[in-house]
Amino acid sequence: MATPLVFDLVQLRRGCTQCTLRQLCLPAGIAPADLSRLDEIVRRRRAVQPGERLFRPGDSLESVYVARDGAFKTISTSEDGEEQIMGFHLPGELMGLDALGSGAHRCEAVALTSANVCEVPFDDLTAIAAMLPSLQQQLLRVIGQSADRDHDHMEMLAKRQANERIALFLHGLGERLHHIGMSRSDIRLPMSREDIARFLGLALETVSRGFGRLQDDRVIAVQGRHVEILDSVELARLAHGQESPPPQHRMGRGAR
Repeated sequence: MATPLVFDLVQLRRGCTQCTLRQLCLPAGIAPADLSRLDEIVRRRRAVQPGERLFRPGDSLESVYVARDGAFKTISTSEDGEEQIMGFHLPGELMGLDALGSGAHRCEAVALTSANVCEVPFDDLTAIAAMLPSLQQQLLRVIGQSADRDHDHMEMLAKRQANERIALFLHGLGERLHHIGMSRSDIRLPMSREDIARFLGLALETVSRGFGRLQDDRVIAVQGRHVEILDSVELARLAHGQESPPPQHRMGRGAR
């Protein structure tokens, strides 16, 4: 089993300068002297329960949020009431940027697990960013990354086959977990299979068959929400739609 990422509650009550995630979200690259300015506007710790919402469609943009632990999903609902999951959010990732254009949220952010978040009033953030070039650059970088993820998601829905979408999802999730200090090969999924299906634009049965096929091929091992990546090379190949390697190569890799 993967070693869980343990958060000290005393540490969680401290500011950005002491936060274990400071190199992953807004404080990344900001000088210590400037970090205290950001720290002053961050509302400390807000506990969130599974199913609780940070914001809803139509809410005005008042704050952006960073998960300090736990996981979230963002959901958009079409005019005919169909729900589409737009993304999953892990510790250190900013939420609420969907309202930048219109000033009102177009989706809702829902906690998948018990979580703690930093709530950052947006007007205060932009005012301080105007005075701190390093914070302004970091904010623009985070906004750009969010736009890149949205573009990649839409491209995946338009161009990828079902098996590639599933492999790409697992491969990408593993890399993001690795980035925050967790195992990329021993994953506890915070989201349900139904959530994954809605994110990938697939039927639930298709996702279940895809997981089963990957397990039959010994690329992954699945038990409930626990997924172990057995063959990261093959998973990456499937995720990027590359041609199958020669049989002897696959045999050699499986023998390791």
